[in-house]
Amino acid sequence: ADLETGLPLICLPEGFEYRSFSWTGDVMSDGSPTPSAHDGMGVIASRRVEGEQEVTLVRNHERALASPILAPARYDAMTPAGQAFAPAGGTTTLTFRGRRWLSAVPSLGGTIYNCAGGATPWGTWLSCEETVIDLTPRGGRKHGYVFEVRADPAATTGRPIVGMGRMLHEAVAIDPATNVAYLTEDEAHNSGFYRYVPKDASNRAGSYEAGGRLQAACVAGRPRADLRAPAVGDVHRITWVDVENPDADPGRPPAEITRLPGRASGPFLQGWASGAFVLSRGEGICHHEGRIYLVDTEAGRNADGAPGQGEGAVWEYDPKEQQLRAIFVAGSQQVGDNIDNITVSPRGGILLCENGDGITDENGFGSRLIALTASGDSYAFAKNHIDLTLEDTVAAGKHVEPDYYRGAEWAGACFGPAGDVLFVNIQVPGITFAIWGPWERGNL
Repeated sequence: ADLETGLPLICLPEGFEYRSFSWTGDVMSDGSPTPSAHDGMGVIASRRVEGEQEVTLVRNHERALASPILAPARYDAMTPAGQAFAPAGGTTTLTFRGRRWLSAVPSLGGTIYNCAGGATPWGTWLSCEETVIDLTPRGGRKHGYVFEVRADPAATTGRPIVGMGRMLHEAVAIDPATNVAYLTEDEAHNSGFYRYVPKDASNRAGSYEAGGRLQAACVAGRPRADLRAPAVGDVHRITWVDVENPDADPGRPPAEITRLPGRASGPFLQGWASGAFVLSRGEGICHHEGRIYLVDTEAGRNADGAPGQGEGAVWEYDPKEQQLRAIFVAGSQQVGDNIDNITVSPRGGILLCENGDGITDENGFGSRLIALTASGDSYAFAKNHIDLTLEDTVAAGKHVEPDYYRGAEWAGACFGPAGDVLFVNIQVPGITFAIWGPWERGNL
């Protein structure tokens, strides 16, 4: 049972506890309601307060047009004539201390479909838009960018980092040794893997906004390699090509990849023309001890053998050796159900959020948080158990619709710097959790 509401919301191993916070509709510290669609999240600051560890997190909200997040910084305040809605994505900033949640405030507004992102070594959050919609014909702005959110929301500029590309961004991970950012793209069958080399490597807030060079990854000796159906142990040497116009508009996808109707981003088309490789759908990415771990959520093959329609894979990239290696491939839904966001604990354990159809096992039906063993096997660490009645929501004082939410996706998993608390979201109905317990019993 949740220590906050008393409701049985998630399944965990024996000895673990959790506390929910900031449900959709809950009143935030500034008096505004908590936005819906909780997604990517990261820890950006930590300090000791009265003998306890206080952690600051930034959380994305993957929303389109609705009531906007009234943050100090808003990128696009477009409101169609006669309408009360506007670009409603953005971020909120949360504070947690000891074993209790303290506050939530809006920190970025005027963006759209803020999916995932990444924490920076200098204590900010990079929030990624997963869209390429252009609202300029309706008096708005172009979307599809990355934004930097400061620890103090009042210091956030709301300025897009255009050099990081205009695409269906998913997530960002930074190599602290070089300050180079690595980015994933979530465009079905037309996803690249990118890096952003900043002009300003000063290791401070705003340095990426000063500009840089976007590059797309290639497999050495194999122009336009198709990596949508990997096998565990596949290894590729990586080279990089420049994307000359990171702000280019999207276009028709290359016919040699797919004949299905769709689109490809401007950066992808430029990279592909220069020999860059293709992934199925890039999702989560994170850094740990000199390695970059990235997820392709539909890597694999379907029953007909078509590439890029599987259950997902995890790649490990070594920036020093410029080597990409497949370390996990989910051959079935039971092994991994469209894995999505990824995090690595301070102890080196890999944890993955599922965004598939849900799995039925000895704990019933639901989506899972799965972890990887050192040998590359997967196991379930947590399971979504949210099934809310009207009586539940009234008793808990919540504003979400009563419903069966067990198939909803997990998102935003991240550990506090001490590794004793895991923070994670369930996107719908929109709940954030803090989880703690006997981590020493396992590999997380």
